[in-house]
Amino acid sequence: MEFLTDPNVWIAFAMLTALEIVLGIDNIIFISILVGRLPPDVRDKARRLGLGFAMGSRLLLLFSLSWVMGLTEDLFSVAGKGFSGRDLVLLAGGLFLLYKASHEIFVEVEAQDEHAPAATDPAVVKSAGAKLFWSVIGQIAIIDIVFSLDSVITAVGMVDQISVMVAAVVASVGVMLVAAKPIGEFVDRHPSVKVLALAFLVMVGMALTAEAFDQEIPKGYIYAAMAFSLAVEALNIRARAKRKARTGA
Repeated sequence: MEFLTDPNVWIAFAMLTALEIVLGIDNIIFISILVGRLPPDVRDKARRLGLGFAMGSRLLLLFSLSWVMGLTEDLFSVAGKGFSGRDLVLLAGGLFLLYKASHEIFVEVEAQDEHAPAATDPAVVKSAGAKLFWSVIGQIAIIDIVFSLDSVITAVGMVDQISVMVAAVVASVGVMLVAAKPIGEFVDRHPSVKVLALAFLVMVGMALTAEAFDQEIPKGYIYAAMAFSLAVEALNIRARAKRKARTGA
């Protein structure tokens, strides 16, 4: 227990927890948008399950460090470009995120809510709702694995003690669990913010795909662009609220 009194351990824990929270922002946005397609009475359950998958996948990968680090070794080459297991996971996750975010933008902007059950028979509605629920959970689990892999490899490069990594993962997921509901409700109240968030996920998908080909795009650029867009949209939301208050509409 002597390591608990080591200030270096606490500094590493604080830095890694903060990093895990930042890396988890993508995950929170993705979960919030998918959960928004579900009936209100099951959204909290879906959020908890989604973040539970996020924590579980991170912990499983942490306890499989040798396998995780082996994923960085090239498995095969195409046109002189080596592909590792990590590259393949990032490529698959990036393409999935590009498809899913683009599809959700289309549904949000052009199409009707195709997920709403059209049947009136309670048994049919319940069955369709259960199918949608587990479809959402499955999609969350897939993208959790991608985000977890990147997160764990980063953690391994920062900290040596696995106990610190585990503590940081648990703490960061706890913070995300608290933040997920208000973020999701805010996104649901403001459709324009939802479209911005989906555009953000498109950029993340592009970054993951590029990283699979060793073309790293600093995430700071993506976060800065999104922060600027959100700041502009926050001003727009405030301006609309003032106009509504003046007109009484």
